[in-house]
Amino acid sequence: MAVVALSYCKPSLHPLRFHPHCGNLWKRENVRRRSRGASTVTAMFWRSDKSPQVREFDISLANYPLTGSDTTQEGQNVISLSVVSSISEITPSEWDACALDSSQPQSYNPFLMHGFLSSLEDTGCATRETGWMPLHIVAKDGSGHVLGVSPLYLKSHSYGEFVFDHSWADAYRSFGERYYPKLQSCVPFTPVTGPRILTRDTPFRDQVFDALVSAMTQLAAKLQVSSLHITFPSGAEWNKLKEKGFSQRIGMQYHWKNRDYKNFDEFLMDMKQSKRKNIRQERKKIGTQNLKMRRLRGNEIKARHWDSFYDFYRNTTDNKWGTPYLTREFFHYMASKLGDGVLLVLAEENEEPVAGALNLIGGDTLFGRLWGCRPDSYYPSLHFEACYYQAIEAAIELNLKTVEAGAQGEHKIQRGYLPVKTYSCHYIIDEGFRQAIDEFLVRESNQVDYVIKLLHESGPFKETIE
Repeated sequence: MAVVALSYCKPSLHPLRFHPHCGNLWKRENVRRRSRGASTVTAMFWRSDKSPQVREFDISLANYPLTGSDTTQEGQNVISLSVVSSISEITPSEWDACALDSSQPQSYNPFLMHGFLSSLEDTGCATRETGWMPLHIVAKDGSGHVLGVSPLYLKSHSYGEFVFDHSWADAYRSFGERYYPKLQSCVPFTPVTGPRILTRDTPFRDQVFDALVSAMTQLAAKLQVSSLHITFPSGAEWNKLKEKGFSQRIGMQYHWKNRDYKNFDEFLMDMKQSKRKNIRQERKKIGTQNLKMRRLRGNEIKARHWDSFYDFYRNTTDNKWGTPYLTREFFHYMASKLGDGVLLVLAEENEEPVAGALNLIGGDTLFGRLWGCRPDSYYPSLHFEACYYQAIEAAIELNLKTVEAGAQGEHKIQRGYLPVKTYSCHYIIDEGFRQAIDEFLVRESNQVDYVIKLLHESGPFKETIE
């Protein structure tokens, strides 16, 4: 029997440390297996008065029949669903076969791959101790072949998600109800759009999709959580999940679009004159500060580079009211898994790194992720150069269609990054809270739509550029 403690308290902001009121309650024991691979979980919850409450849950999941002419072979006519407490229980080849769509190589998303997600778990970033308990859903056929997977976490807080529901938790608490723990299907600490229900390319992938979603809602009921959240899904998933009773929410990010530019100057010619002039002035400041920009990929990035970048990252999180979700080991481990899919932008002064920006390369998208600078240093316009202009140059060079520059930041608009919608889906168990949240989401969506429209109308591009 696996013993798991889930904290109702606010978690420590430092990975691998425990909240002072919670103590070290995590234990790892063998999981008791039943006839269909089922298991039980004993969870210790904390009430609002900090008193513990222990419950045991059966997290076995129902099997689903497969229908169609391709299921006539023995062992192929059933979907067997199970929960795994670590992505390491699924081989990289099995997981990645579900995450990759061979018919659409441009949709390759590095954050959904086994290498990235396992790096988060194996280096202590997304674990039970940090409030991210893996409970990934796996769908197999009767012969044991993996048909689909979904990254899923049992969470004791709302940090590292970038779809903000803290006010919902406050509302639950004001009525004496418990919002945490909750189930979250996402890529931890990563506001990147992509599928969350990952299905292998088979004739019955729609049935596997339905089974995985049903497994999530079934697990939410078994664990008696307040809610299930699927954040930053694809637009197609977002529409499908509405039909399954999920509340819909939209957000906004800023993306750069490649209009078949041959170089950076060609991109600038699409900008309004004042914006074009401002960008050129910002870029000139880099040379006047004796800074040299470098873009490194794969094996070009050495261990010393990652150590420097981690120091930059911690300078950002420690001094900007942030949270250091990622460990030093994560960067080394992730880089070894993703290889040439990693692009590190470094700014050097006298051949010494002073700042950097981390990017991952997808099928048709460059994903800008993290930025940091040397402590006690200030270089005007360097953030814009490292995070935005170098990313644009790299995308043009690699013939990528989009640069996703991460969450928030209206300053990106004047540098060519325009607002686009992002999506999330929310399965609220309590009917009363669900109704109240739905009413809020309608008002919020109207406001987001209005803001996106206004920002596009006042954008940096010439009127002839859509």
